[in-house]
Amino acid sequence: MKIDRVIEFKHVCERSRFFAVLFPAAGEEDVLQMVRLKKGEQRKANHHCWAFRGGNGERSRDDGEVGHPGRVLLELLRREDLEGGLLVSRVFGGVKLGVGGVSRAFREAGEGAIAEFKKDVRR
Repeated sequence: MKIDRVIEFKHVCERSRFFAVLFPAAGEEDVLQMVRLKKGEQRKANHHCWAFRGGNGERSRDDGEVGHPGRVLLELLRREDLEGGLLVSRVFGGVKLGVGGVSRAFREAGEGAIAEFKKDVRR
């Protein structure tokens, strides 16, 4: 299913804030454009991890974060059979989450955005 609109979702884990955005993207350039936009909006975010899935293939990026969150986000898009982009920006809250905790928090943020998208589709 192609993502046809922008859905945003915020998740908090141990004072770190995770801002997820699920959006239409025809290619990697659309994803990079959204990353630039969110870097401007979330100036305190240290990491902007993303995944893309579409006709041009699949890609993900961890942006220096531990736990391969880009790969986690790509798995979410695959699992839900969605085509488009999924970006999660993290604002560090002062508590180290560890590799597993980081992966889990990025997954929960991405799942929240996907759940909002699916809720809108059912209406």
